Amino acid sequence: MTMPHVGAVFAAIAGVMAIMLHSSIHKIEEGHLAVYYRGGALLTSPNGPGYHIMLPFITTYRSVQTTLQTDEIKNVPCGTSGGVMIYFDRIEVVNMLVPSAGTKLVDIVRNYTADYDKTLIFNKIHHELNQFCSVHTLQEVYIELFDIIDENLKTALQKDLNAMAPGLTIQAVRVTKPKIPESIRRNFELMEAEKTRLLITAQTQKVVEKEAETERKKAIIEAQKVAQVAEIQFQQKVMEKETEKRISEIEDAAFLAREKAKADAEYYTAAKFAEANRLKLTPEYLELMKYQAIAANSKIYFGQDIPNMFVEGTNSPPKSAPSPNLPSAEPDIRKGKPDRQ
Repeated sequence: MTMPHVGAVFAAIAGVMAIMLHSSIHKIEEGHLAVYYRGGALLTSPNGPGYHIMLPFITTYRSVQTTLQTDEIKNVPCGTSGGVMIYFDRIEVVNMLVPSAGTKLVDIVRNYTADYDKTLIFNKIHHELNQFCSVHTLQEVYIELFDIIDENLKTALQKDLNAMAPGLTIQAVRVTKPKIPESIRRNFELMEAEKTRLLITAQTQKVVEKEAETERKKAIIEAQKVAQVAEIQFQQKVMEKETEKRISEIEDAAFLAREKAKADAEYYTAAKFAEANRLKLTPEYLELMKYQAIAANSKIYFGQDIPNMFVEGTNSPPKSAPSPNLPSAEPDIRKGKPDRQ
């Protein structure tokens, strides 16, 4: 064998080795697990992220995502209980395969292949959505119960997955508004417009009622305020009159007490004076008073004729000629004004 032939053989062997090495070395991305098939049979040992070696041309692998992923199901038909066919444009299912459950992953792939989501999620969405629509009217599916469709789908999917594929969890389901026939859609739009107008009318009526209620309450509050002010003023006037009455009563009582005290004093004085006079009314005192009165009224007359003096109740001498130089109690009508002794 010549040298050129040897070089060609080595080159061929090197090429084959390179092809085999390239076929045997593979890389698994983070967030994925690799499951292996040998001769079509699924192996029980998956591999994690990184570079791995397998038998070329005999062993194949599939990379299965174990992080959150979103599966989209588009244009899902659905027939309502009234026979109207509607279509859900897009349904999104957020799901996750537990990465730590290696054996569970192998079981899921063995039972439902590496494209397990088509069987466990896509087909199940079609089934559950048709089940839901078949027992509800278009009004319920399109308007009244639309907000609970996603939650119902999530609950139904997770219930079946817990039994069929443990380790696969549904995080959320998002359902878009379904497409309905154009004529029905226009009717719904008109109905919604009427409902909106009715709601606006009802809200306007409530606003008017609230404003009227507010005005009524304001009027009641104002009337209550006026009544309370009037009552306070009335009570104030009543208290002023009662105060004036009490002051008048006190002044009257004081005046009555003063007058009574004055009358009692005068009565006491008069009584005492009368008692004193009564005690003085003795013959001796009366005699003394008589002489004091006579002495106080004695006058001296000067002239030739001296009037006689009469003293009642005493022994007086008979009338005789007046003696000269004797005083007389009679006034001198001739001389005029007498002189007091």
